[in-house]
Amino acid sequence: MSTVEVKNIKNEKVGEVELNDQVFNREVKTYVLHDVVRQQRAARRAGTASTKTRKEVKGSGAKPWRQKGTGRARAGTRKSPIWRGGGTAFGPKPRDYSFKLNRKVRQQAVAMALSARYQEGNLVVLDDFTLEAIKTKEFVSIMNVLELNNALIVVDADNEELSKSSRNVPGYKVMKTDGVNVYDILLHEKLVVLQPAIERLEERFTA
Repeated sequence: MSTVEVKNIKNEKVGEVELNDQVFNREVKTYVLHDVVRQQRAARRAGTASTKTRKEVKGSGAKPWRQKGTGRARAGTRKSPIWRGGGTAFGPKPRDYSFKLNRKVRQQAVAMALSARYQEGNLVVLDDFTLEAIKTKEFVSIMNVLELNNALIVVDADNEELSKSSRNVPGYKVMKTDGVNVYDILLHEKLVVLQPAIERLEERFTA
């Protein structure tokens, strides 16, 4: 079992907590993380790009000029892709970019991302993060004390004051344990986890 310091919001050590090595200190396989991040980003793509083909372009169906005798190249329609204002050949059409990965692979990838942050020394465990009111200034002040410029903060339960205080500050994101994913962990330099959330994460990724 690995251990990590537990700090308070004043950046003072208040104890230690043991971590399950299956979740926080397992072998990190970068190709698995790469596959899962690709899958997450592909699923987020709107896939709404669309162009008109020659049959979808509005316009006359009349032949622009007669076939022979004009000295011009043959032309059968103004909707041709080689004409300005004509249709697009092989243009994008609405599509679904998402693809599937096994559930076990996705679970292992999250544990690997958590492990990567621990092994890098970028895992911070806090005993609590309670704000009396929604105050962005207070949140920024605490982050400065903790020396965190870019962090994903994982909480065990809804924390409206924390979520709303941080939402307009670039570089920070608050997330419940249910939503923890590879992309958001790797997107932020530091991973801040509240102590009660440690047990939730271990339950989720060892089940």
